[in-house]
Amino acid sequence: MDTAGADAAALLAALALQVEWGADEALAAAPLDRTRQAERAVAAAPAPTPGRPPAAARPAEVLLAMPANLRPAAPLPGPPAATRAAALAAAAGDLAALRQAIAEFEGSPLRETATNLVFADGVADGGVMLIGEAPGADEDRQGKPFVGASGQLLDRMLASVGLSREREAYITNILPWRPPGNRTPTDAEILLFLPFVLRHIALVRPRHLVLLGGVAAKGLLRSREGVTRLRGRCHQVTLSQDAEMPALVTLHPAYLLRTPTAKRDAWADLLLLRRRIDEGGMP
Repeated sequence: MDTAGADAAALLAALALQVEWGADEALAAAPLDRTRQAERAVAAAPAPTPGRPPAAARPAEVLLAMPANLRPAAPLPGPPAATRAAALAAAAGDLAALRQAIAEFEGSPLRETATNLVFADGVADGGVMLIGEAPGADEDRQGKPFVGASGQLLDRMLASVGLSREREAYITNILPWRPPGNRTPTDAEILLFLPFVLRHIALVRPRHLVLLGGVAAKGLLRSREGVTRLRGRCHQVTLSQDAEMPALVTLHPAYLLRTPTAKRDAWADLLLLRRRIDEGGMP
C-alpha cells in the first residue's frame, strides 16, 4: 500500500473509532484547539489604562474563554421556562394538544439541536405505558421512541410476556428531544420537561406504568436511589397534589445490552408485570 493509501486507511480507522465512541455529528469543518481559546482571549484583551484597575470580565466572556470541557454545567431552568412548561402542560386537553404544546415550547435548547420531536409510539389505550430516558440517534431521525437496538430489545422483552406496542404497549421518554451526542439528560432538563411527562401519564391513564432505567425512575419518583435498588417493586408516582399512580421500575434495555448478566433481573420484573396484568391489578 502506498503512503496515500496508508494515510487514508488510518483516517478511516480513526473515524470508525470516533463513531464507536459515540461521536456521530461533525460540528465544524476544520479542527479547533479549544485549549488555546483561553490563551488567545487573554492575549487579545486590551491592556489596562495606567492608574485604573482592569475592568472585570463579564460572566459570559469568562465562560466563552474557557475550554468547553471546563465550563460549569447549565443552571437549573429559570422560573419563566419552568412556569411556561407547567402552563402549557396543564392546558393540554388531549394527546394531540400535548404534542403540539411540546413542539411549540421554546424553553429548552434541545429543541434547536435535535432533528425531530419524539413524542410516543404504540397504543395509548392499550393499558401499559412505558417511559424511558431520551431519544437516541435512530429515534431522532425517525421521530419515534425505541426504534434502535434498545428498541428492538424492548420489543423482544415485551413479546416474551405476550405484549407488543401494536396492541397493548404505549412508549414514551422523559425528554422529547435528543440530547447532543446521546448524553445523559441533566437534572435541569428532567425538571423542565417533567410537567409534560406527568400530563402525558394523566392523559393516557394507563392501568400499568413501567419506568425504564434510572433517569425515568429517579425523575418521576424524586428518588436518589439507583435503579438496581428501585427495580422489582411497586412505587408511587405523584401526578398532582391529590393523584398518584403505582409504577414498576425495571432496567433500561440499553443497560441490558451493555450488561447481559442483568437480563435475569429484567426478566423477573417482566414476570411481575405479567402477573399484575393477569390479576387485573396495578404493578
